[in-house]
Parts: sequence; C-alpha cells; structure tokens
Amino acid sequence: MKILNKILILALALTFTSCLGDLDTMPLNETDFTSENAYADESNYLSALAYINGYYMLVGQDDPGSNDLGFSDSGQSEFLRQWFNLNEMTCDALKCVWGDSYLTDLQNDSWGSGTNDAMVAVYTRAVKAIALVNEYLLQTTESKLESRGQGHLKETVAGYRAEARFHRALFFYILMDEFGNPPFPMPENIGGANPVQIQRADLFNWLETELLDLASDESAMPEKGAVPYPRPTKGSVWALLSRMYLNAEVYTGTARWQDAKDASKKVIDMGYSIHKPYSDLFRQDNTTNGSADEFIFAVAYDRVSCQSWGGTTTFTSASLNEACNLLIGADLGIAEGKINAENWAGYHVPADYVARFELKDVEWGNKNNVYGYNRATSDQRAFFTNNGNEEAFDPSLMATGWLCWKYNGLNSKGTLDQSESAAGNYKLSSTDMPIFRLAEMYLNYAEADARLNGGNVKDATAISYVKELRERAGVVTPADITLDWLLDERAREFMWEGHRRVDLIRYGYFTSMSYPWTQKGGVLNGKVSIPEYKTIFPIIQSDLSANSNLKQNPGY
Repeated sequence: MKILNKILILALALTFTSCLGDLDTMPLNETDFTSENAYADESNYLSALAYINGYYMLVGQDDPGSNDLGFSDSGQSEFLRQWFNLNEMTCDALKCVWGDSYLTDLQNDSWGSGTNDAMVAVYTRAVKAIALVNEYLLQTTESKLESRGQGHLKETVAGYRAEARFHRALFFYILMDEFGNPPFPMPENIGGANPVQIQRADLFNWLETELLDLASDESAMPEKGAVPYPRPTKGSVWALLSRMYLNAEVYTGTARWQDAKDASKKVIDMGYSIHKPYSDLFRQDNTTNGSADEFIFAVAYDRVSCQSWGGTTTFTSASLNEACNLLIGADLGIAEGKINAENWAGYHVPADYVARFELKDVEWGNKNNVYGYNRATSDQRAFFTNNGNEEAFDPSLMATGWLCWKYNGLNSKGTLDQSESAAGNYKLSSTDMPIFRLAEMYLNYAEADARLNGGNVKDATAISYVKELRERAGVVTPADITLDWLLDERAREFMWEGHRRVDLIRYGYFTSMSYPWTQKGGVLNGKVSIPEYKTIFPIIQSDLSANSNLKQNPGY
C-alpha cells in the first residue's frame, strides 16, 4: 500500500507500507500527493496506521537494502537493531568482534558527543516516528473527516488515533529513557517552529497523563482482543506505565513502586498467559505458535511482507559461526543440518553474564561437548555454546567467549524454514520481537513488592508469579527472593530483549565500580566506574545544529 503524501514531515515522500496481514490494500495512483487525495480512499486511514506500527523496523521506501538515513549498511539504520545495541552492548550481555568504531564505543562505554551510528539511528527514527504520528493526528480530526464527507468513520478512526498516540508515547518514552531531555515535537510543529526541548521529569509527567487518558474507560484505545495481533491495546498502555513507574525514580527522582505494582497487576489481570516452552517465544513462527498469548506488544517481522536486515534477522544471523551452527543443528536432529541460514559470527556473550544462568557441568576446550555444559539439566532459558572458543573474551578474536542462539532460524516444529528460498527471503527472519510480555509484568510486580518490603518479596502472589517463570525454565525458586536475585532473574528471563541497561541503571549498578563486567569502561575485568552522566546518551549533533532550542545533555 503506497501513499505519497507531500505534506508529511521534513518534506519527505513517505511510503505507507502495510506490515500487518489484515491491513493489505490496493496502491493509490502515485500522482496523488495531497492528503485529501490520499485519504479519499477510506482504507488508507488503516494503511497509514500500519506504517506507523511498522516504523520500529522499516528502514526506507523500497527494499530492505535501501534506507532513508543515508547509512551504507541499511540493516544498521534500523531502529530496533540499534535500540537493542544501546541497551545490551553498553552492558554485560552483548559484545561484538566486528570492530566497527561505533560498536566498540558502545561496548567499551567510551562514546562521547560525536556521531555514533546507533545513537543517530535511534534518536532520528524516534523523532521521525513521532512526527509521523503528529501528521496522522492532524489529518484524522473529526473536522477533517467531515470535510472529506467521511463523518461515518469518526468512531473507527478514533480508535486508530488512540493507537497512533500509543506509538507516539512509546517513542517519547524511549527518547526519555535513552536521551533524557529530548525535543518535544507536537502537531503544531508540522510546518512550523522548531520543537522546544523538554526536561526528563516533565516528559515523564506528560507521558503519564497521556497514557492514563488512553487507558481510561472513556478512551477509544482498543481493549485486549479487540484488534488483531500485533496492534497495541490497553494492555500495551498499562505495560508501558508499569515500566515507567518501575523506573520513575531514575526519571523524576521520586519512586513509584506501588504504582508499578498496580499497573503490572492491571495487565496481568487482562488474561495474557505464560507460553511454554520458552524456546517458542523466539522461533520463526512465534506469530502463530501460541507465543502471542504472552506478548503484550511486539514488533512483527515477516520475511515476505516486512523484510529487514536489522532486528531479529541480525540477532539470529550474527550469533553463531558456521561450525557451531552445524554442530547444534546435528545435535537437535535438524534435517537441514543447521539452525540458522547465515553465520555472521559477530555477537558474543562474556562468561560473567552467562554465569548468572544455572548451567550444569560447564567445561571449556572439549570439542565433543556441543554446548560446553549439560543443556538438558540446566536453565532452559540458556541457549549457549562455547565449542571451539577460548573462555576469556577478546574483542579481536572470533573464537572467544560464549555464543548465543536464543534467536534462531527454526520454527516451533524444529525445522529450518526455507520455503521462500527461491527469492532469497529465507535469510531474513520472521521472528517477532516482543517489546512487552507477561513475564515482564510478573517480575515488575515482584520487584516493586520487594522494594516496598525492605528488599525481599513478601507478597504470596508475587512469589507465585516468579515460581511460574522458574517452573517454565526448569529450575527451583529460592526460599528468599531478594532484589539482587531478581536482577539476575531478569538477566536470565530477558536476555537480549533490550532490558539490561535500564535495569542496571535502576539498581545503581551501571556506573558503579562494585558491579564489574567484561570490557566495562574498556577494561577487560571491568573493575572501573563509568561517569554518571553516561546514564543518558548525548543529543545528536545534527539536531543541535538544526534546532537552537536544544541544549546538549550535561557531561557532553
């Protein structure tokens, strides 16, 4: 579905491409440049919403190898891939041996105010997505509908507008979390003055008001189950509030533990369910294998209609070398002989992070041991191999540290889906990426309870939630559930899902010398502190130059 709309932000012609199966429509005439012509076809209101819904992973107007940010590698221009890097590679969960300067800066915590591709992609795409929503809101007012003779669409479009506002809130949340004090573009900035800068606490307050309005009984925001997966619902709204409240002390200086607990319970009581087995959550058919029952909001990838060289394609392809790919495939009895279509062999996991999992019989140097531990008796959330690698991570070596295959090319039946191989699409991933899932609400609830009770979980309901996750993982729940134990549990449950940086900041460990990890601060043993100002990233230089309303974050 294409709409070329001349008045969209930055004077760009943007393509509204359907990424959801229920949103497919016929293309408009490419000479239709005005919003009035574009929206003459009533189905285009949903198609435009689909583009916003897909902007987490779309990189341009054409094929996945082309991008609109001018990056030489289009996959590296994708929002979700670089958001993942900012939140995992700056911490202990992810290291890379490719040697790209921007990745080296992230994993050594050595970035400054200069250009960093990950920061540019996340910042630029978040601001651009917000502008897309603002333009959509301008074009979908009741008066606009009436002027087009489409007053009968008011109720339907009101729901679309609510969904768009959720996406805007999520992108604003990400800017608040990553960049602290970002620009604050609103609909009136479309074709007008540059947006003002908003301070972090003020943005938190605005987001809370906006999200509570969307969550209210009077809101047009769809209830859970009222719209097809993966479109957001009121469950998504409360999930974002849960995450915001859990981190409120970081953002505003005031803790909101009870609010975090209450928001989590709102979502839990909506009827989502923990899906088993855990491995299904990250398989190629997680759209249809039951995992969506646990997903509260997810980014939907599809190798046919929503192609990307970023996101879960990267998480899958970058994680194994060819030897380990074939060894694991053989051990699992995969007919195709391997579990991933490609072997980029760049992503690694340091031993100190893997040690947080309960692995049995760990050994190094035994090439007859495919995984380097007894996988059958270990935590079932552990998807590692050290076969052929040296234990100590070395950023200059491929055969170093642990490799992770949590994301892989298999479907839940245990086969490597190459059904689109004739078109070459089999190299791309169809694994959806969960942004919020029920397990997070469980652990948010438990952590909030522990913080309200002197550092230990006391609430019997919270304990039952933790036990349910541990039972799925095949491991025992300890008698005492402490805050530090919960942090390790989050590392196990949400590995490579974009949680780690904000978790460490919330615990006060991100900058502390008392919490070392491999390559922290560029030091192998990581026994160093990081400057406190690095809990947020710098405002990108190009935006500072273009908008005199903006000031650089302190420390940069």
